[in-house]
Amino acid sequence: MRQLRKERGLTARALAEQAGLSLRFVAQLEAGQANIAVLRLEAVARALGVSAAALVADAPATGAGGGVGGARTRLDALLAGRAPEELERCVDAVEAALGQARRRGVALLGLRGAGKSTLGPRLAAALGVPFVELDDRIEEAAGLSLTELFALHGEAYYRRLEMQVLSALLAGGRPFVVALGGGIVQNDEAFRLARAHCTTVWLRARPEDHMQRVLAQGDRRPMAGRDDAMAELEAILAAREPLYRQAELTVDTSHHGERTLDALLRAVDRAGWAAAAR
Repeated sequence: MRQLRKERGLTARALAEQAGLSLRFVAQLEAGQANIAVLRLEAVARALGVSAAALVADAPATGAGGGVGGARTRLDALLAGRAPEELERCVDAVEAALGQARRRGVALLGLRGAGKSTLGPRLAAALGVPFVELDDRIEEAAGLSLTELFALHGEAYYRRLEMQVLSALLAGGRPFVVALGGGIVQNDEAFRLARAHCTTVWLRARPEDHMQRVLAQGDRRPMAGRDDAMAELEAILAAREPLYRQAELTVDTSHHGERTLDALLRAVDRAGWAAAAR
């Protein structure tokens, strides 16, 4: 404590005032004679610009130029008070720098009718991990159906929830298979996060297969009042294809047909995810 205080140009009185402690208690603390409560220790750490963990670490918490302890102290100061999304980005950057990016799940991409909700549970069962529909989690978080969510709050609100729910899923630490929303590729931050932490798979299909599968599920909305529904679908696919191609893997569900699950399992196994998960 004394070393950090001096490095920051603080007097013992100034530190006492900032931490809400008496000058006598600070003197006892620096002498190693005080019995401090955890909340008060946290107040001292904030006043010094470090974490409480840095104050009780085995290695001396020295400042700039002080070796490993100094580097950890600087990191603690940089991370203190950051929002979860900021911390996730910091983790991404550190893992990328160390070449140790974690793959926590398989993320399925594609428009409605690509096969995400059909193949996802089967893939998850084969890998022995849970299956998650991200849109279901978003509805739970909002307390609204997606239709109500878009009608009341718009797409920007949906995209914010999409990022928050995906971040929470990744923070859980368990492997999983997740079906992402068809438009997540247009949410730069969320799509980057998915690619950093998941084996991403674009389930590619012909436009006519997309349409027929949605209609086969009893959903007539794609055709309702639209004479050019197929042309619209083709335009959306053409616009998003460059983004979907950023996925690590591509499995053509129109080409493989009934063998798509086998092709999907082979693809993720070749990517090393299944072996790592087991």
